[in-house]
Amino acid sequence: MTEIRTPRLLLRRWCDNDLAPMAEIHADPQVMRWIGDGSVRDLERTAEDIERWEEEWDEEGFGLFAVELLASGELAGFAGLSVPTFLPEVLPAVEIGWRLGRQFWGQGYASEAAHAALEFALQDRGLDGVISIARVGNDASENVMRKLGMVPERETKHPVYGHPLRVHTIDLSEYHA
Repeated sequence: MTEIRTPRLLLRRWCDNDLAPMAEIHADPQVMRWIGDGSVRDLERTAEDIERWEEEWDEEGFGLFAVELLASGELAGFAGLSVPTFLPEVLPAVEIGWRLGRQFWGQGYASEAAHAALEFALQDRGLDGVISIARVGNDASENVMRKLGMVPERETKHPVYGHPLRVHTIDLSEYHA
């Protein structure tokens, strides 16, 4: 089982106990405002998401980790790798992403988890590079991308919802652990 420990976090595969807290995160309009069309997700949709994330682990050898606080055991959200099939123009890229509950914002958890996921992508999985995609205006996510050493590569539009997206990139030659 793939696990990564950071000073404050455990990045691990998903378990049944993660469904309710992840559904709470998905039910928060502030968390979801930058995701897809901005709609919140219910328990059933969250269960489908987790199932899809676990399938990606089995198919690709990487995926989105559940992010747990070491101090309390609380589920903070997710961070990790996925194939951004919603944006065919960037394929066959692998995306690094994260989503945390609002109570975990502003404490450096997203950056800590994303750094661990980036190291996993480039060193453990041998990827040449990764991208990250943010809706234009999502300054908090773009700040995490900058902290990772990622640079904006291009702007495009979401193929379904039409809102502007910015694609950031980093490759192994630019990465400093």
